[in-house]
Amino acid sequence: MFERFTKDARAVVRGAVEHAEGAGAGSVDTEHLLLALLEREGSRASFALAALGLAERRGAVRDALAEARRRAGLSQADAEALAGLGIDVSEIVARVEEVHGVGAMSGDRKDGAGRWSGRRSFARGAKEIVEKALRIAVARRDRHVGDEHILLALAVRPGIPAEVLADHGVTYEALIRVLYGEGEAKAG
Repeated sequence: MFERFTKDARAVVRGAVEHAEGAGAGSVDTEHLLLALLEREGSRASFALAALGLAERRGAVRDALAEARRRAGLSQADAEALAGLGIDVSEIVARVEEVHGVGAMSGDRKDGAGRWSGRRSFARGAKEIVEKALRIAVARRDRHVGDEHILLALAVRPGIPAEVLADHGVTYEALIRVLYGEGEAKAG
């Protein structure tokens, strides 16, 4: 499948693996793909993010992803739903971190434990994003899968990346408008 990926899309996948390794994560997840996209410059995805004003707010996106990791990957919507049942996720996180240290629920390993050589596997969510990116490219009749397709897949699939992007004004519809010229400037 990766033979259909552009140089930029392959760079995003490599960057996601590097983010996962840097965090000590056991596998590459959707947030690692988004973090890798935020680092891109001169690509269609970076153009779209800049056009939607996210270039200046990359730090805020990283912070929001880190906060979601602290909540063991629960989205804000999940936390609110649990609050409706009387479960205070913030309190649970605080208690766990009090005993085990800050970031204990994130799954990140800062002590170097759990590191291994070889290929880092992709979590189910990250695999779904890569597959969705391919389906989006095919549906749009684009010949190759670019980093913009990965960004579109992240924006359309429910989860932390889509929630964080939407909180910063980057929605699937806004991306389509910017990338494909449906009402706004078109990405080159």
